[in-house]
Amino acid sequence: MFPITLSSNSIYLGLLIFMISLVSFSQSNLTSDEAFKQYQAITKSMEESFPEDAFKTYRRDSFSEQQLQAYLSQHFQRLDLLPLIKDQHAFKMHSYLHSGNWFREIGFPKESIKWYRAFFDYYNTHEQDLTPEEKEELIEMVTYAYSIQADNYAKTGELESAATMHKKNIAFIKEVNIILNPSAYNNYGLFFYWNKKELDSALIYFNKAYSLTKANFPNHTLLGSIRDNIADIYIEQGRPKLARPLYRENFDLYRKTKNEKSNQFDLPRLISAGSQLVETELKLNLLDIAEQSFQELEKIMHDPNFKNIISSKSQIEFLNAKETLLIAQNNYEAAYKVATNKNRIKDSLNAISKIADSKWQDELNTISLDRVALNFKIDRIEKENKIQNQRSKLWIVSLTSSSVLILMVSLFLRRRQYVINAKNKQLLAEQKLELTAVKNKQLKSEIESKQRDLSDFAINLTHNQEWARELADKIKGIKEANTKEQKKLLAQLEQDIINKTTVDVDTKDFYERLDKLSDSFYSELTSQFPNLSKNEVRLCSLIRLKMDSRSIATLQNITLASLNTSRYRLRKKLNLQEDVDLDDFIQNL
Repeated sequence: MFPITLSSNSIYLGLLIFMISLVSFSQSNLTSDEAFKQYQAITKSMEESFPEDAFKTYRRDSFSEQQLQAYLSQHFQRLDLLPLIKDQHAFKMHSYLHSGNWFREIGFPKESIKWYRAFFDYYNTHEQDLTPEEKEELIEMVTYAYSIQADNYAKTGELESAATMHKKNIAFIKEVNIILNPSAYNNYGLFFYWNKKELDSALIYFNKAYSLTKANFPNHTLLGSIRDNIADIYIEQGRPKLARPLYRENFDLYRKTKNEKSNQFDLPRLISAGSQLVETELKLNLLDIAEQSFQELEKIMHDPNFKNIISSKSQIEFLNAKETLLIAQNNYEAAYKVATNKNRIKDSLNAISKIADSKWQDELNTISLDRVALNFKIDRIEKENKIQNQRSKLWIVSLTSSSVLILMVSLFLRRRQYVINAKNKQLLAEQKLELTAVKNKQLKSEIESKQRDLSDFAINLTHNQEWARELADKIKGIKEANTKEQKKLLAQLEQDIINKTTVDVDTKDFYERLDKLSDSFYSELTSQFPNLSKNEVRLCSLIRLKMDSRSIATLQNITLASLNTSRYRLRKKLNLQEDVDLDDFIQNL
């Protein structure tokens, strides 16, 4: 089996796809249902080539370049969606556990630790939210996760953390009468045997696991695994007599018993048990018996049903046993040939494993670093967008404030000029009393005409205010769009603003005409109620035009609630009783 090799262009393409997917998710605001649907769609796409329950999905040599890139990209997309999905606790736990399993099986224990931690954190946080049925279904998942997480810690040299996981597993499964109960003790024994080299401690837990399995699951193949572990310790302790019957039991067991899960003969264990049996019998100088055992093993190796599925590791074990037997028979020439063949297979496996481990570790480190760099870039872009949005808001506020200030100054100057003109008109009126009737008639006609004009202006200004709200919505859309779309939308917005620049002129003309036509009304109003503010005088004038409250609020750029408050204060300043209607009062002034 040859290692997977990824070209730099292919890796770049895969990471580009991955980064694009991350950006899209970071900028989206998905609901829980939308996130769940996207998760299901991605899973469906992944399972077309690599189903989660398929053995090949957990073998790193099953993936081609493009398949690996696509699977990693989609895998991380799904993980980014999980926090957005509400409830569905059992489903999310399965997802975190699958990630831990996958990274472990393809040889990345540190990444596997990360997602097993996510599994345990979520389980501890939401255990109380699970139904009794869900808790029952999760028992095997939890104990399996404890066991694998312990193995991950051991592989990364964190032995104390590994021991803690084994202890938690034993405590968790202690009261549950399933095969995983003795399996937990067996795994703890392997920890002492493989990682701490404490044979006596390992033997204690192996014997505990063996007694539990023998009592509760006498026909389970776990007995073979435990027997093999105990026999290995006896060999290391120099007690081959105790190991031999255990290897023989296993050799007989695996020849006639299929694995409970796969329903297939466990060929690697069968060959291993046979090889260990031959070597142990040779250590005891049982040459004839060893030859008989080897013939049984050799028959299995040449069985047409098994010949094409025997792994390289099993071949090496068989060749070890054969070499040892030939040396015991003083057939050194044949033993040398066997040793040469065995070493060739070993060297090939070691070289392939070393290249694959280095390649895949580099790839995962590159992907992890790119994820960190991309997250930083996304944060920077979001901050820049936020600053740009604030600048846009400041620009709009400044423009609006300047327009209002200019309008107020203009109104003040015009009001001042109006007062001067009023005095002059008063002098002229005293001199030309005979023309008063004619002028009053003309003025009334003009007022009626201007009132109609003002109504038209009011409607136009109302529409303009609605356009301003649409403008705000467009700005919001620009903020939420990506960079490419922003340029297009900004160009459209600029054109809209240019097309609407006449709104300031219309507003200015409206208030000029309003003040001009309401001069006599202003005079009457201020003479009777000198404590009224300019805004209150203007409000009275707008009410006198018989405009509805919504239009007045729109023109003054305030809410209906604020307008009602202004009307209430105006009533108090006008000293109106509760039964007097404000609109009728102003119309009759």
